[in-house]
Amino acid sequence: MNRSIILFIVGWVMRFEGLFLLLPFMVSLICRESRPWAYLLVAALCFGGGFLMSRKKPQGRLFPREGYVSVGLSWIVISLLGALPFVITGDIPNYMDAAFETISGFTTTGASILNDVEALSASGLFWRSFTHWIGGMGVFVFMMALLPLIGGSDMNLMKAESPGPSVERLVPHVKDTAKILYMIYTGITVAEILILLATGMEVLDAFCISFGSVGTGGFGVRNDSCGGYTVLQQNIVAMFMIICGVNFTAYFYLRSRRFRDAFRMEEVRWFLISLLGAVALVAVSIAERAGSAAEAAQQALFQVASVMTTTGFATVDYDLWPVPARMILVVLMFTGACAGSTAGGIKMSRIVILVKSLWNETKMVIHPRAVRKVKLDGRSLKPEVLRATNGFIAAYFAVFMISAIAISIDCSDITTDLTAVAATLSNVGPGLSQVGPACNFSFFSPFSKIVLMIDMLAGRLEIFPILVLLSPACWRNR
Repeated sequence: MNRSIILFIVGWVMRFEGLFLLLPFMVSLICRESRPWAYLLVAALCFGGGFLMSRKKPQGRLFPREGYVSVGLSWIVISLLGALPFVITGDIPNYMDAAFETISGFTTTGASILNDVEALSASGLFWRSFTHWIGGMGVFVFMMALLPLIGGSDMNLMKAESPGPSVERLVPHVKDTAKILYMIYTGITVAEILILLATGMEVLDAFCISFGSVGTGGFGVRNDSCGGYTVLQQNIVAMFMIICGVNFTAYFYLRSRRFRDAFRMEEVRWFLISLLGAVALVAVSIAERAGSAAEAAQQALFQVASVMTTTGFATVDYDLWPVPARMILVVLMFTGACAGSTAGGIKMSRIVILVKSLWNETKMVIHPRAVRKVKLDGRSLKPEVLRATNGFIAAYFAVFMISAIAISIDCSDITTDLTAVAATLSNVGPGLSQVGPACNFSFFSPFSKIVLMIDMLAGRLEIFPILVLLSPACWRNR
């Protein structure tokens, strides 16, 4: 284990967090709040500590093990440090709750412990939502867009942080790939902010809602989430949630005029087909309750888009919907959207690979001598991709079951426990029953909150960086 490389990388992450904290500091100054220095103090702590840790570039190569450890530790460190402004300003005085809220923000989960969101300061609301934007595309993708960290082995950092069964360069150099991704990501964000402002939405709301929908996080600035906005504004947010649930590689292909490659992506097609199918089924299920077919379709589109992209915004309390509609939403919590997007969940590409693998195995029983390969986008998948997909799904449900049993000591009902774990592990945010869209996670004990925080980090980092951190073998020297 090359600890000097890990220390160097974590130090750079802290330095970047220090820079990020200057934005809520500026918001606090503009709004003339009483404690703007809180953000400046934590920014100085992050930058100073990070500078000491990363002032000297280490020798050696970044291997996958160091990549996973660096990413896992970095996300934990920025979350724990990012909680400090909430405590210092008094927005969230309890550090455990502040850490829960911050981890939920960076992991784009959107699960909250706040009973009154509107009681937060403007800078607190901004920082809370801005963590979604930082975590949506990834801290390391942002860093690599600006500077090379460990040279040619930076790809091991991107693989450890980026979602999906496989991560590839869009162009030959990792730094250029990161730049392209962030250009697309920033462009989509700016577009949504401008469109929402044009509809009359307040400036702070437009920024925070855009951060939440583009980062697929779901922290609102109002107690009713998105329920108080106009239908037009809700539809705009729904469209941008869907846009950011698509694999960003498709946008790179469109940007490069490789239209054929963009439309060949099976994962994107199945994501859109599944989403439209779910919208139709939910709309039919809630038609009588909604009052009109148009209202049912609008509510179904927003909530299906929100849950499937693991954003977590809400316009209605869908926990009051009929059982079939709620069951569809629970299934969508697990599937998630596309790999290479800002969404959480298992990812549509893994679902497609799993279904094709099962179909091939069924055919092999009928024709044992047949040679069949699993293909995606017309290309045969390598055995290591299939192995990684099966391993991820097995690890996902193992963590899900252990976590559900662990938090059951709080004696909540089974719906609350199961959907709380599903919502945090898939980075959705709200679940059902006591953690539904009209409720929050504040009633959980400190132990259960720690379990759910680990689930949020594990879900955002695709399980294995957290499992590697918890493995004693990881910390032994080679």
